[in-house]
Amino acid sequence: MQEFIEKYQNTIYFKLGISLIIIILAIIVYKIILHIFAKSEKLYKNGDEVKKKRATYFRLFRSILRYVIIIITALALLEVNGVKVTSLFAGLGIVSVVVGLAIQDWLKDIIRGSSLVSDNYFHVGDVVKYNDIEGKVLVIGLKTTQIQDIKTSNIISIANRKLEEVQVVSEKNYIEIPMPYELPLNRAEAIVDEVIEEVKKNEKVKDCIYKSVNKLDSSSINYYIEIDCNPVDKLQVRRDALRVILKVMEKNNISVPYTQIDIHNK
Repeated sequence: MQEFIEKYQNTIYFKLGISLIIIILAIIVYKIILHIFAKSEKLYKNGDEVKKKRATYFRLFRSILRYVIIIITALALLEVNGVKVTSLFAGLGIVSVVVGLAIQDWLKDIIRGSSLVSDNYFHVGDVVKYNDIEGKVLVIGLKTTQIQDIKTSNIISIANRKLEEVQVVSEKNYIEIPMPYELPLNRAEAIVDEVIEEVKKNEKVKDCIYKSVNKLDSSSINYYIEIDCNPVDKLQVRRDALRVILKVMEKNNISVPYTQIDIHNK
């Protein structure tokens, strides 16, 4: 066996064979570690917040593991194919400085991604706002964080160094109910209470409360309600609440106020 290896170890076919074995072993090790980690996750029965944290750590671990295995596999392949890795690192010199400058943003992404997880700023499953986009966090990786736009279901990838611009969306949803000035306050608030009772029937709504008058507008008095729900459901809950408002106002023979322009002819 030793003679066979010595005879063929410098041939292209031998190197290709060993390279293929290294790649297969790397994939197998990666899959086994992920399987063990995922299996251990199922042994725990925790609350929603703990599950979010575990899912976040798992996805970050998977991202780190992937990079580590890729680097180790690449170094092993170089060594097998005749490239002395130690000599390669020793001879980098000025090239390492250039490469270091080139990967500054990459390093910033990794550092920010790690601190994001350790600081518990947000987790996988939370809803965040980036620029004008509100989306559910799907993956927190070493370099990027992926969110799914609630409105369009599009997937957006954000460089981790930009995550300081991200806002965590709360459960609060605020809606104004416009009422005509002619409507007495006690009757208007009774209608608001009726709206609240109907909104609470929505299974996605956790709570709904009246916050008082919010604005004296040009054509209406705007009453304010606060709706608590999962941030993922905010858009649909808002649509449902607006429909309820129209339905209740129609039931009470109240028209939605709007700005009118009176034109007088001389």
